[in-house]
Amino acid sequence: MTQWYFITGTNAADRVGPLDDAAAQAHAQRNPAALCWREGLRGWKPVREMPEFAADGATAAPPPPPRGYGTGADEIDFRIVGHDMQFVEVELDPGESAVAEAGALMFKDAAVQMETVFGDGSRGASGGGGLMDKLLGAGKRLVTGESLFTTVYTHTGNGKAKVAFAAPYPGTVLALKLSEYGGRLICQKDSFLAGARGVSLGIAFQRNIMTGLFGGEGFIMQKLEGDGWVFVHAGGTLVQRELAAGERLDVDTGCVVAYTSTVNFDVRRVAGLKSMFFGGEGVFLATLTGPGHVWLQSLPFSRLAGRMFAAAPQGGGQSRGEGSVLGGLGRILDGDNNF
Repeated sequence: MTQWYFITGTNAADRVGPLDDAAAQAHAQRNPAALCWREGLRGWKPVREMPEFAADGATAAPPPPPRGYGTGADEIDFRIVGHDMQFVEVELDPGESAVAEAGALMFKDAAVQMETVFGDGSRGASGGGGLMDKLLGAGKRLVTGESLFTTVYTHTGNGKAKVAFAAPYPGTVLALKLSEYGGRLICQKDSFLAGARGVSLGIAFQRNIMTGLFGGEGFIMQKLEGDGWVFVHAGGTLVQRELAAGERLDVDTGCVVAYTSTVNFDVRRVAGLKSMFFGGEGVFLATLTGPGHVWLQSLPFSRLAGRMFAAAPQGGGQSRGEGSVLGGLGRILDGDNNF
């Protein structure tokens, strides 16, 4: 009897089999986008390319799944440099790759080849998958605040090679090994900086309407999946909290950077009218309920940008604590004025 194996997702746990002919036909009908294998095939084949199932035969163990289907992310070495304006330096072995946001490159060795791909780059420079898979991956990145394209950096030489990525604004770079947090993290939009090849970027949709409207993160957040290293950027200083089951943490909206999938993210109204309207924290606070890990930032970029815009003359702000005691005339004399 022929025995069939199927891969229906991106993780090794998604492999199904062995199945007999009848069960395989039923599984293929339910999962037309899956990959399948049986003895006699050279590798995994799309279900749509198999017009019929083969005759009975002896069984054998299937070959390893193709890259990007549960084979795991590349094992990379790295170090984070700096304090208030950090960057991450990744060390690659021959054949290893790192993926990063377009424009995040700081420097690279000559042996590191860069190639821009359409989508999240989780399957390397070759891209993998069909046109619809690439369009879906690019669409997910677009709605989470990222570029349609990702750059893949591959070490094509001998020995060790380095590539470094810098954040777009002052803050902290957070290194996280996804396998240590259940293989999935939920992050704020536009926080992903770089990661090992094999890590995928998806969408986490906020189903609670109140949380989506007033939680400070909107309805769409980033979902990072895989088992490798990822580097997330946040504003100011980062703090990590581990919450016990049922433990609740109230957070200013916008200060949430990331949390594990076991944490419940919600909002609650500030108690008291005076606190609500004159406390400076708004009407709602974000609430994080354990169990799980959460990461918070001390200076959200929206807060920094708002203060800078309010202080800029073009935005109606006023210069405070600087310039000449003669006011506008003094700034004309010392050249600190724009016309």
